[in-house]
Amino acid sequence: MPIPRRILACVTAGAVWTGALGLAAVTAGVATAPQAAALDNGLAVTPPMGFNDWNAFGCNVSEQLIKDTADYFVSSGLQAAGYQYVNIDDCWMTHTRDAQGRLVPDPVKFPDGIKGTADYVHSKGLKLGIYEDAGTATCAGYPGSLGHEATDAQSFADWGVDYLKYDNCNNKSDGTRADFLRRYTAMGDALEATGRPIVYSLCEWGQQQPWEWAGDIGNLWRTTGDISDNWGSLKSITDANLPLAAFAKPGAWNDPDMLEVGNGGMTDTEYRTHFSLWSMMNSPLLIGTDLRKASQATMDILLNKDVIALDQDPLGKQATVLSSSGGAQVVVKQLANGDRAVALYNESDQPQHIATTAEAIGLPASDNGYQVRDLWQHRDYQSAGSLAATVPAHGTVLLRVGRSAHAMQNPSLVDAGANTAVHIAPGGSADVTTYVTDLGTAPAHGVSVRLSAPAGWSVRPTGSTSTPALPGGQTLSTTWHITVPAGTATGTYALSGTVGYSGHGVTVSQPLAGQVAVAVPPPAGTSYLSDLPWESAANGWGPVERDTSNGETAAGDGNPITLGGTVYAKGLGVHAPSTVAYYTAGTCTSLTATVGIDDEKKNSKGSVEFLVLADGKQVADSGVVTSTTGGHPLTADVTGAQVVQLVVTDGGDGNDSDHADWAGASITCS
Repeated sequence: MPIPRRILACVTAGAVWTGALGLAAVTAGVATAPQAAALDNGLAVTPPMGFNDWNAFGCNVSEQLIKDTADYFVSSGLQAAGYQYVNIDDCWMTHTRDAQGRLVPDPVKFPDGIKGTADYVHSKGLKLGIYEDAGTATCAGYPGSLGHEATDAQSFADWGVDYLKYDNCNNKSDGTRADFLRRYTAMGDALEATGRPIVYSLCEWGQQQPWEWAGDIGNLWRTTGDISDNWGSLKSITDANLPLAAFAKPGAWNDPDMLEVGNGGMTDTEYRTHFSLWSMMNSPLLIGTDLRKASQATMDILLNKDVIALDQDPLGKQATVLSSSGGAQVVVKQLANGDRAVALYNESDQPQHIATTAEAIGLPASDNGYQVRDLWQHRDYQSAGSLAATVPAHGTVLLRVGRSAHAMQNPSLVDAGANTAVHIAPGGSADVTTYVTDLGTAPAHGVSVRLSAPAGWSVRPTGSTSTPALPGGQTLSTTWHITVPAGTATGTYALSGTVGYSGHGVTVSQPLAGQVAVAVPPPAGTSYLSDLPWESAANGWGPVERDTSNGETAAGDGNPITLGGTVYAKGLGVHAPSTVAYYTAGTCTSLTATVGIDDEKKNSKGSVEFLVLADGKQVADSGVVTSTTGGHPLTADVTGAQVVQLVVTDGGDGNDSDHADWAGASITCS
């Protein structure tokens, strides 16, 4: 019989055809194709938008939940904003098939069956999605579809399913790409054979670089492992997905997993970054929170039509990274009408000034400057060409930039912020400088700036806080003397403020953000880092632990730090990606530790790399270490540094089982 087009596109000289659904072992030469051809099924021409129950509910799915969610899609405006798929994840079925080998919906959870649930969802003008697995069992242990593809696909079609998420647990795979192709193609062909249009979502966790082949089999493919509701997970997945822009196109999308917006593990600033970057990356926007309990802040994020428009732009070009330095990234997306979307993305733990230009993002020269819409402020500005902002830690400023004959009718774009490299001892004081720069062509009028600090602190300006007019390209700088009360705990503290001005009859008030660190230098002599207060700590999974391993997600659930059978009483237990920063005030000289993956993950897939940075400059590097190599000595010269950072990366293979130890970590200071 003829070789199906989907499989043929993935066969290379390193593979031998062995039958209608068989490939012999594929050599390492596979996976070099720059891009798979898009599956021509006319579906998902823009990234799917909707809901999936897993992140918020796990196995607690029910017909009533799906119906309530469909109702809320309509009443809340989510449907009008473009959300249409209400998707059921794992645990919807019984543990055994019927006598004919068909899947059976759990009669308690789904008394009307999947067909009845689908009929209800369809009556609301929405679509229903379902879950299965390319293995013998689903991830939760229910019957998988391996070997039952045709039967299950026909059941889905008969029930009126519109979307299939196809997972990868219990797959009995030999680990070759040929096997992945075989299993995922079998379900793709079965879906196609039903004649029903069903969006096909391959969830193989990025194991076999699906971006290189899955576009000829399905409509979207997971590029990473599962997302978690924390900043470390969001950052790691974003870093993995951003480089894959060349593989996305209409009908074929990179999928960095579902949205965590509203689940409570991150701040609203981080959730806005989540939604911004997912839209810039043409990701499916699948809500993963209990919408029946969603806050107004959550709904404001999910209903931001300006941001959704980037995700749904018909050109279908995923954003690319224009520049990246020290955690400050400029991410740019070309849009169908010639505009550019620009994300000024700060993945670091302190505010950063991030800047680019209209020319750098690919826009031609314009006599009127450029119209700039801030997609979270929902306000239009005019810029002479500069695009800049001081972006809060883990924040994203999202701009839509284009040429317009009416650009000059808008107030000037203003860049405002505060210097952030300020450390104050409890009971001490220091100066902080704020700046306001007019990035437009015309003057900003009546410019004024205010700054406030935490309750009990003293904030006093020592320079001018206003100016009648600020010409384009000019800056108003103001120095503020800040005093911290004695007894203030060490750590980072936010400064907040506002900048007010007017232009072309429009009055503008925009936030100004900064932060200072309350810090005490380490004592003279040699100290264990686990005994010292850190300035900041970010971790990929759970919190940073003192004197124990990372453990799991809860604080204090780690084990004694153990590397290669040796137990260490002192140290830091982290999980990649991780950064722990200490204020050293220029008084320290050396840092030593034994580093490695804790024995609690011995012989796992874990691999990491340990780095030490002194004032942002790398001064030590362990190289990649794995879960089988025990402890490695690491020494760093940190002489004169104000801030020392202990960084752990995922070793380039994703953050799976990366329980990393800074065993016996100590620092010597004068």
